[in-house]
Amino acid sequence: MSSVTKIPQEHFKNVWSGSVRQDIEITSFFLNKCQCHPLTKPTYNHWLLFQDSTPTQFHSKVHLELFSEHSLQFLEEINKWTIQHGVSPLSKELAIKFLMARKFDVLRAIELFHSYRETRLKEGIVRLQPQEEPLRSELLSGKFTVLSVRDPSGASIALYTAKLHHPNKTGNHVVLQALFYLLDRAVESFETQRNGLVFIYDMAGSNYTNFELDLSKKILNLLKGAFPARLKKVLIVGAPVWFRVPYNLLSLLLKEKLRERVQMVKMAELCQHLPRDCLPQHLGGLLPLDMYSWNQQLLAGQNGRVDPVDELVGIPIEDSSVHVPGPESMRPQELLAHLGRLQRSGIHQEYEALRRETPPGTFHCAQAAYNQEKNRYGDVLCLDQTRVPAGQHDYINASFMDGYKQKNAYIGTQGPLEKTYNDFWRMVWEQSVLVIVMTTRTEEGSRRKCGQYWPLEEGGQEVYGHIAVVNQRVDHHTHYNHTTLELHNTETCEQRQVSHFQYLSWPDYGVPTSAVTLIDFLGAVKRQQRKMVRAVSSQWMGHPLGPPMVVHCSAGIGRTGTFCALDICLSQLQDVGTLNVCQTVRRMRTQRAFSIQTPDQYYFCYNAILEHAQRQGLLPSNQ
Repeated sequence: MSSVTKIPQEHFKNVWSGSVRQDIEITSFFLNKCQCHPLTKPTYNHWLLFQDSTPTQFHSKVHLELFSEHSLQFLEEINKWTIQHGVSPLSKELAIKFLMARKFDVLRAIELFHSYRETRLKEGIVRLQPQEEPLRSELLSGKFTVLSVRDPSGASIALYTAKLHHPNKTGNHVVLQALFYLLDRAVESFETQRNGLVFIYDMAGSNYTNFELDLSKKILNLLKGAFPARLKKVLIVGAPVWFRVPYNLLSLLLKEKLRERVQMVKMAELCQHLPRDCLPQHLGGLLPLDMYSWNQQLLAGQNGRVDPVDELVGIPIEDSSVHVPGPESMRPQELLAHLGRLQRSGIHQEYEALRRETPPGTFHCAQAAYNQEKNRYGDVLCLDQTRVPAGQHDYINASFMDGYKQKNAYIGTQGPLEKTYNDFWRMVWEQSVLVIVMTTRTEEGSRRKCGQYWPLEEGGQEVYGHIAVVNQRVDHHTHYNHTTLELHNTETCEQRQVSHFQYLSWPDYGVPTSAVTLIDFLGAVKRQQRKMVRAVSSQWMGHPLGPPMVVHCSAGIGRTGTFCALDICLSQLQDVGTLNVCQTVRRMRTQRAFSIQTPDQYYFCYNAILEHAQRQGLLPSNQ
């Protein structure tokens, strides 16, 4: 438990009058709002950082309100899962570490926490025993260390020495365990949490046998989005000529913001980035290098130390979706007020702001000359980072998209072209798809919108590559058709059943005048997905809600995005009573670029949700 520390009076004179009366008021505020001991030093430190992260025009008492509010929001969301799975709740100190790394943006901090958990689980970084082999030897090898000094801004400096890595002697998981351990120790310091981290990748004297592309990818993935530290810059020093090709490959993995922070520098240039007294002597600095002693100090006193995240790492990652409740979510009444305040023109402006945001990724595969003929539209491409693999060496314009608290709930794709029918059905088979959702007709207004990629008539059969598709039954409804298809894999002699839903009431231009038929269609789709998941429950080992649903229109972004956005928002509304259309669409577009194609589709989402809320009695019918 943190001891109560007397904070010097002068710290408060800049923000309040400095009187004893107001000093008491601050302490009382922390007692009542933060639910902690009166102005403990760690709490005060965290509050200082929060002030750094929020607008300076805020009155400091407002900072205290927001600091408490954001901390409690983060803990409330994370500890839902700890309660559900019967493990210890996350501590406030650990929560603030993640909030600090994302400048107290609660939603981004939650994403970071789950990325951190997922990475640790995936790489086996659990129950670390630093005093036991092989981790102890790796920690003392000198390959990684955190220098004993800081840069002029107060940032910690981590050093990786490439020439000391021998892939034939040390497995990647041990290297990553050591890196996690040392970085975790570094960010225990408030100064590091506040001022960030500089990472030096020292390649001087290394050769190709010291380099592993896979390990470098994992380190970059860790640094770019799976560790609670503010990464200020990565300096790659003394890179040999042969490193240029793998570096170009690695840079493709980086978002633009991080790519700007990664710099390749010559040894002689390093002092332009860090003062000599911050650098080891072998890198042109003044600091005697004693990595063994430094790391030995980090090991000291670690016997019996409990890692507070270990217990949480094993919780199922059902919530690793980008779509989780955030601090700006609205209740239906607030959503109605928001729409009333902005009106149609304001909602269109909100959409335009989203549309101008650059997709956070690359389109190299979709833009490759040999793949361009597989894109229905030349300007509708899928991101490399979320595209669905088609076999080992092929391409299909399709993207994994998260649902509400469900990773990869959908596959958003274009309407199949005749030349991509085989790819489409192979994807359906490989991804264990149970339900296909089609939100267009094959032709609308004399324009070809989608190929006839399934046998239309009952009893009809078509063969697409090694997948034979049989139409077993067609159920016609007022606004949609439901077709039961049986798939036969001619290579493995397996067979499966797939439900195909085609929505028929979307007008040639614009959006439906009422959301009732589309929401009813959505309900029918979800009921069938649940029914089919139950039928295959003995074989399906993934998310309880089942494998991804394929959703497509013509381009795979307009009506497809509208359908998915409605499903996500209405699922959150049902779960917690709130939603955020703008945030949902923004996050959806990070996975299926350009989702929601027009301002009218975006405005329709708002109206559809309000119409649904009225039908459910969440809003008066006269509003």
